[in-house]
Amino acid sequence: MAREVQNRVLDLADQALALPITREQCPDWLRRPGRAECGDLWDTVCSVYRKLTGLELPEFMPSRERRSLDAVVGHPDGSRRVVEVDEAQHFNVHRALTLEHYPPGMLLAFDSAVWRERCMTPTKLRGGGWGKAKPPLFPQDYGRHLQRAFRDMLADLLPPAHGWAPTLRIAHFEVEGWVDEPGAVDRMRTLLQGKLGLENAQTVG
Repeated sequence: MAREVQNRVLDLADQALALPITREQCPDWLRRPGRAECGDLWDTVCSVYRKLTGLELPEFMPSRERRSLDAVVGHPDGSRRVVEVDEAQHFNVHRALTLEHYPPGMLLAFDSAVWRERCMTPTKLRGGGWGKAKPPLFPQDYGRHLQRAFRDMLADLLPPAHGWAPTLRIAHFEVEGWVDEPGAVDRMRTLLQGKLGLENAQTVG
């Protein structure tokens, strides 16, 4: 069901923006980012990783580390932007921790205060075989939840450092109830216009 919602949201965003959107894509510098790819953000990234895991982040990511983004949109001026659809599992205490440590002045195309507030709402972390998996950098129980929070942070911090536009996030609670209703494209257009205007007015810190 989560993938169906994601696809529907991206379909609406595609129509609302009238811009080329490529799905399941990831730039090389975000696929397995280490010290070189993080640049001046390396200390911040290491600090957050340490708070999440109690471990030290290696300068080079394990070769098994792979990822793709929900989508990348191209703008008329040639710039590109990460677009992520955040379902309920993206909002938890681990994600709240990462958001709290964004550098001052960080540009975002979503309201980080709203994201933090939602993350602090008590939630039950998904368990079972999925939740208990232990990715290479997150050997703890329920490491997948830590990995997701860390990767979401990287997808927010690194794009502007590599000349990309601020990351655009669309949360499940922003679209629930109308994604399949008449007029959904217009509602998505209004939502995205607000977010893309927000990036020019709001920074973290």
